[in-house]
Amino acid sequence: MADTANILMPLEQEGSKSVVRAWLKKIGDSVKCDEPLLELETDKVAVEVPAPCDGVLASVALNEGDEAAPGAVLGVLSLSAHLGPPASSPAISVQAATLAGEDAGGPRQRLSPLVKRLLAEHKLPPEVITGTGRDGRITHKDVEASLAHRPAPLRASIRQTHEKASGDAGGPNKNIPHSAMRKSIAAHMAHSVSIAPHVTAVFEADFTAIAAHRARHKDAYAKAGAPLTFSAYIVCAAAGAMQVSPNVNARWHDDFLEVFEDVNIGMGVALREKGLIVPVIARAQTLTLKQIAARLGDITERARNNALKPADVQGGTFTISNHGVSGSLLATPIIINQPQSAILGVGKLEKRVVVRTIDGADAMVIKPMAYVSLTIDHRVLDGHQTNAWLARFVEILETWPLEDAQ
Repeated sequence: MADTANILMPLEQEGSKSVVRAWLKKIGDSVKCDEPLLELETDKVAVEVPAPCDGVLASVALNEGDEAAPGAVLGVLSLSAHLGPPASSPAISVQAATLAGEDAGGPRQRLSPLVKRLLAEHKLPPEVITGTGRDGRITHKDVEASLAHRPAPLRASIRQTHEKASGDAGGPNKNIPHSAMRKSIAAHMAHSVSIAPHVTAVFEADFTAIAAHRARHKDAYAKAGAPLTFSAYIVCAAAGAMQVSPNVNARWHDDFLEVFEDVNIGMGVALREKGLIVPVIARAQTLTLKQIAARLGDITERARNNALKPADVQGGTFTISNHGVSGSLLATPIIINQPQSAILGVGKLEKRVVVRTIDGADAMVIKPMAYVSLTIDHRVLDGHQTNAWLARFVEILETWPLEDAQ
């Protein structure tokens, strides 16, 4: 039996790259099988890497802020009952020699992107913080602990000192280092625009029918653990609209078009300043409204609590951006989530005056309305397919039965 076990980066990841966010254990710490060892961050999700077996953390190959490729060795566990001095670890010895060579006065402090961002946001010089990480490195928890125990006047004094040193005491610009998620989102969006000709069509939807249905059933759904939001109806209608225009649920390849049988719908969830994450509801075409509501409630809560798993954001074939929840009436174009072929945008729901035919005569009435848009990859879809999909999507929403299968 081997005396050591490698801690490996998962072979599959969702996102353009993964970065070590934080080590949760120090060298010499005992760990149990499946106990979280470190956090990884991509542009789509932050996940914990568990211990592959019982052991003691013997060495760390990648530090906070380092990029981790699929299959890469993140560190090593010792399976022996006792661990020798950390200096005996080749990885640690090499790192110590390298740092000493860089700075004869002692190890040079390396700061992760997360720590740099926190220091910049709060105008804190790293010299005032005692690092508790490996080799005395400052972790994000060290920064947060320092802020929690630092008196407000002293925090202000530190900011003023920093501003004077920068030569602009009148109020310097705030420089916030990009997080790994923000960098990856930027690269993903730029890539999508560069390869896909974006075209957007806009329709208007009347939410009267689903508002009435929701009012009748939301309490019963809530008791069943399925919070009934308008988003659940939107996902359900989007899955149904694929029947009239299946190429909306497709992927472009240089030699062929891959049309997916399963409709795996991603719903964008805003993480405030951190960015956006898109958990996926798999095989939405097979689910009832109640099942969709339950899954939406679950993944949305876990997304905002940073508790999603890699599988939760994988395999999407179509995406919905419900930008109206933050007040936007219309956003265009909404960038397609590559390698998908289309993305639905839903604007703010608000009461508007519209014209309806009542008893054979036109009348102005007040209705809950929202603009809905479909941005498509024009290599895959043309206008008539786009409009057919939107027309069916709106029709499903506007003719929703007041009583349906629960």
